[in-house]
Amino acid sequence: MDPRLSVITSRLSNINKIISVVSGKGGVGKTVISSLMAYSLARKGKRVGLLDLDFHGPSCHVVLGIRDVFPEEEKGLIPPVVHDISFMSIYFFVGAEPAPLRGNEITNSIIELLAITRWPKLDYLIIDLPPGMGDEALDTIRLIKRGSFLVVTTPSKLSLSVVSRLIKFLKNQNLDILGLLENMRISDDTLIQTYAKENVVKYLGSIPFDKEFELALGDINKIVRTDVYKSIDAIVSEYIFS
Repeated sequence: MDPRLSVITSRLSNINKIISVVSGKGGVGKTVISSLMAYSLARKGKRVGLLDLDFHGPSCHVVLGIRDVFPEEEKGLIPPVVHDISFMSIYFFVGAEPAPLRGNEITNSIIELLAITRWPKLDYLIIDLPPGMGDEALDTIRLIKRGSFLVVTTPSKLSLSVVSRLIKFLKNQNLDILGLLENMRISDDTLIQTYAKENVVKYLGSIPFDKEFELALGDINKIVRTDVYKSIDAIVSEYIFS
């Protein structure tokens, strides 16, 4: 029995709600949604943590413009606080270098990160999981053992076909699905809404495609003026903030 497993439970004991943001495939905006959900909650006065567990492409720090900060070592690692968010990321350990981990290496890295991170008392911990149902996502689900899952898709038949398998998996594991969020919406098509209704998954709303959003990345003052942030903020207010 790995002694770090019991440590993980202790590390997470100060957290009220854990929300893992997941997707069936990459490129659907999961990281943007994770980052801006955390920022929205922090602006509403909640104590928020953001954990970037995307081993192959950690980039929450890029979205929020987080740079030149690092965890503090004190009986573990204390996440730095940026924009009133306690932030921990794989990026602190790998930087811009590739992290070609596989199998047991990934499992061990996740266990280690969860065991050494000393979260303060939090109302919410938002976790940006890697896309799909690979080792990172499955190990995190197994190790954390609680929380809800916010599923992200785009209004694409291809994206939906993949995310539908992820939703079936979450349901088969009796895991709590907070809802399905449609990102990069470009028309009035009801494909995602219809799927959600037919599969008894709450439709959380949509975020419009905004070609100007890329120019705001890394500058939170510009981001809050975008339609993307305004939509995420409204969804947080209606479905998540309490």
